Amino acid sequence: MTKKLGLLLEKMEYELVQGSLDTEVTDLTYDSRKIQPGMLFVAIDGTVVDGHKFIPDVIKKGASVLVVEKDVDLTDYDVTVVRVKNGRAALSYLSAAYFDYPATKMISIGITGTKGKSTTTYMVRDIIEKAGKTCGIVGTIGLAIKGKVTPIDHTTPESYDLQKYFHQMVEAGCDYMVMEVSSQGVKMDRVAGLHFDYGVFTNISPDHIGPNEHKDFAEYLDCKSKLFQMCEVGLVNKDDPHWQEIVKDATCQVKTYGCQEADLVASDIEHVNEEGNLSMKFHAQGMLEGDIVVGLPGKFNIYNAMSAAGLGALLGFPREVILHALEHVEVRGRVESVPTGKGFSVLIDFAHNGVSTESVLQTLRGYKPNRLIAIFGCGGNRSKLRRYEMGEAVAKLADYAVVTSDNPRTEAFSDIVEDIKVGIAKAEQPCDYQVIEDRQEAVTYAVSQAQNGDMIVLLGKGHEEYQEINGIKHHYSEREAVANALASLS
Repeated sequence: MTKKLGLLLEKMEYELVQGSLDTEVTDLTYDSRKIQPGMLFVAIDGTVVDGHKFIPDVIKKGASVLVVEKDVDLTDYDVTVVRVKNGRAALSYLSAAYFDYPATKMISIGITGTKGKSTTTYMVRDIIEKAGKTCGIVGTIGLAIKGKVTPIDHTTPESYDLQKYFHQMVEAGCDYMVMEVSSQGVKMDRVAGLHFDYGVFTNISPDHIGPNEHKDFAEYLDCKSKLFQMCEVGLVNKDDPHWQEIVKDATCQVKTYGCQEADLVASDIEHVNEEGNLSMKFHAQGMLEGDIVVGLPGKFNIYNAMSAAGLGALLGFPREVILHALEHVEVRGRVESVPTGKGFSVLIDFAHNGVSTESVLQTLRGYKPNRLIAIFGCGGNRSKLRRYEMGEAVAKLADYAVVTSDNPRTEAFSDIVEDIKVGIAKAEQPCDYQVIEDRQEAVTYAVSQAQNGDMIVLLGKGHEEYQEINGIKHHYSEREAVANALASLS
């Protein structure tokens, strides 16, 4: 797919330093290793590497156009040079133009928040598909198009990849696109130039604050709020204490949901446990009327369901379609129930910080299990604070815990465990626990100890199918681990 440079630059500010806008571009990249003859290279001065240092190399490889942020003297080279203020934003605009603005060919939905993004995207997708339409997803769980899920590196991918995924959706005949809009994705300009038909805010709590992420909570919140300057209609959780800060600079029409006064209100909330199948039930009033059953446990899934139901109503889908989709929703690795055929329940969840861990465990407590058994670890080369908080949450809310491995990366498992123990010791009356490094062994042990009415929850891995150890991703699946453990019982 070859395009003239001028066409790619049509919606952005730039300075043509040398060369011609008629230069043919065969493709574009920000990765110097991927350069082929005729490609455009965007030199980004990043937090770790400055792409400008690779300019001599990409010229040798035959790049036809260089997009730069800095003054560079390339008058001796037969290459077109374009100067921009922000290379990351330029990459986003260029990528959208290269793929012929694919997001504009679908109804686009962006979902932001600390928790609930993945679950809400899948709820929305299920509603859309139950209505007979086709919907693509981009998010934590991966790229999903027509039942095929492909893992991706970031919740919100780099802009070139994102536009390529949108193009694939259009080629596959998708009518709708729903994506998770992460705060990092906004900060790094991966969604620069995108305009959504609908934006959704789930909730916000401190997360992703630290080196190479956000400097403080204020910046984190500001990045989340940007979505509501990038959409036509915003749907916001009015029960979140920060909701007004999220929409204070909004340029869109704002609709709200919550358990008090809002455009969509939930009341009469019930926990439902039918032979180990956990769900929630509530009555909806406002934008949608009637009793709604959510096929996932937890009050937080009431909020996720309200955002999805409210969006379904805004999209004009029939009430019965919305209700049916929510009752039968399944989200991989989000309080995902694994059938055991025994008298106890097993659930898998992606919770990997203190807030989400506490939320999941409090949720499961609502179903009054005989015992709540948590299997968890913490990632290597990550914040110690996360380990303290997760350890304390488990120690406070579980009846028993098994501390195990969860992506130790290049850090010693024993060091991670010592940090978790600090958190466990903070609990007033910490639960008993055992340390088993091998995660399969940990799952097998917990299942072997399960009694009637127990709930075992595997925390941290969720949809992931690997363990990262010393830079190598080894295959590991929570579902397979549970299946192996159940098989060992016989």
